[in-house]
Amino acid sequence: MTFRKLLHWFRQVDVWLLAPAILLVIWGELRPAGEIEIHVWDKALHFTAYFGLSLMATIAVRADRRAIWCALALIAMGGALEIIQGVVGRDCDVWDEVANALGVLAGLLLGWCGVRFLRARKLVDDPPPD
Repeated sequence: MTFRKLLHWFRQVDVWLLAPAILLVIWGELRPAGEIEIHVWDKALHFTAYFGLSLMATIAVRADRRAIWCALALIAMGGALEIIQGVVGRDCDVWDEVANALGVLAGLLLGWCGVRFLRARKLVDDPPPD
């Protein structure tokens, strides 16, 4: 298997795992408090979750214009989930949304640079025209 085919296979896996990853983050944000204890700073968990989602989405759309729309949608999703947390008995925190947004932007930047780097070396195909 060539490196190019391996990268294509990884992208296909990424596309298939994106929806379950989004559902996992939604579940994690809306589950009852105290159900699972992880002794990590809460903001780091928010940053990491949204960084991963954004990175996956950017790779899935091959770092084209749609990646920006995906990033905006993830930021909006994080904000909506923070508001819903207040309704379901969890603490709604604006700093969680700041961590979410910073994670999305960092994931978008890393994914964009990575795909552009691979594209410049002709290791991945250009995205299909709009």
